[in-house]
This record gives sequence, structure tokens and C-alpha cells, in this order.
Amino acid sequence: MAFDAMPQDTDSPGWRRLLTLIDEAAADGREVFQPFTEMSFDERLKVVTLPPTIAKLTEVRRLVLYNTRLVRLPPEIGAMTNLEEFWPYQSHRLRWFPYEVTRCLRLRDSSVSTRVLYGNFRNGSSFPHLSPVTTIDRPDRLDPAVRGVDAVRTCSVCDGPVNRELHQVWISLRVATDVLPLLVNACSATCVASLPQPAPGYLSTPHTGCPRLEPPGSFW
Repeated sequence: MAFDAMPQDTDSPGWRRLLTLIDEAAADGREVFQPFTEMSFDERLKVVTLPPTIAKLTEVRRLVLYNTRLVRLPPEIGAMTNLEEFWPYQSHRLRWFPYEVTRCLRLRDSSVSTRVLYGNFRNGSSFPHLSPVTTIDRPDRLDPAVRGVDAVRTCSVCDGPVNRELHQVWISLRVATDVLPLLVNACSATCVASLPQPAPGYLSTPHTGCPRLEPPGSFW
């Protein structure tokens, strides 16, 4: 199993439109953000991730990403501290999520197409393999085909800088109403060791990739 490595064209009209919609939502303090309903079909086709500027959406309580072509979300989603509802349903190319979504402590409701997720026992999908420790010179220029992300700005766990060493692991945790495969980009083995216990019925420790999961209730 490999990551979807499609790059984001930051010169496309769709990307520029999305940046504008985020700025508008941040300025007016709106509580519901569903940007793809305000974009044309052609604009939506060119967007495969959300920009880091979603960190400005601190008043948003409901994030709707229904039926998009997104393949990944930025860790800055963790800055959306008032988020209560998360709806990426039918976005079938979203097969994992950033660990930083666990920082949305008010999140209580979600609707995710769980059958397409990495590690789902129904679809037999394995996790992409990760190198547990990697020396990186440019954390802002990573290969998403290998790392899943094109940049690591801060540690997923402690929010500190990632200098030279990148520790990547998977962990399955309940986020609102769904158990999600989460990608951790950590600055040290200490931060990896501090991760919480994974959800019951899933691999019982953080890992760097494994075969499909067993049905809930069959512990690894």
C-alpha cells in the first residue's frame, strides 16, 4: 500500500478560490465552513488538500468536506479549537488523517467513509510503510509519496520543532464517533512513547505499517 502522492497545484484557480474562502470565513467568524459548495466543479477537481491557513478558522464549529477529491489534510486542522462536527463523508480518497485532529477537544460528531480507511478490516487495506526514524534536511520539502505529507512544520505530539530527525508512526484512535488511522510526525522517540493507548480492537501500539486490521474485538 502506498500514499496518494498527488501534488497540490497552488497556482490553480481552485486553490486561490479556497484561500479566499478561508480568509472570508476567518474575517466574519462563521461557525459553519463548507467551502466546496461555493466552488465550481472544475475548481473542486484541482484541490487535493486544504491550506495551512485553516488554522485561522478558530470559530468554526462544523467543517463540511462532503464528496471532495481531497487526499490529505494539513496538521493545522488541530488549531480549529472550536470544531464540534467534522463531515468528510464520501471523500473516498481521504484514507488517513493527521494526528493533530485530536487537538480539537470539542469534536463530538463525525461522518467519515470508514470503509476506505487504511487498516479497515472490511476492505483489507494495509497501512503504507513508514521509516521509524529518518534524517531530514528540509522538513518543509518532503515527498508525499514516501512521507504522506509535503512538509512537517512542528511535532504532532509536543508542537515543538522537528530538527533533523523525523519519527513517523501510525496510531488508530477514536475521534468523535469514528476510529481513524492517524499519522504522527514526531520530533523524538520520547514523543512517540507518550502517545495514548490505541482504540480497542486495533493494533495495540503505534506502528510503522502493518497488514489489515482484525475485526474489533480481536486484539493484536
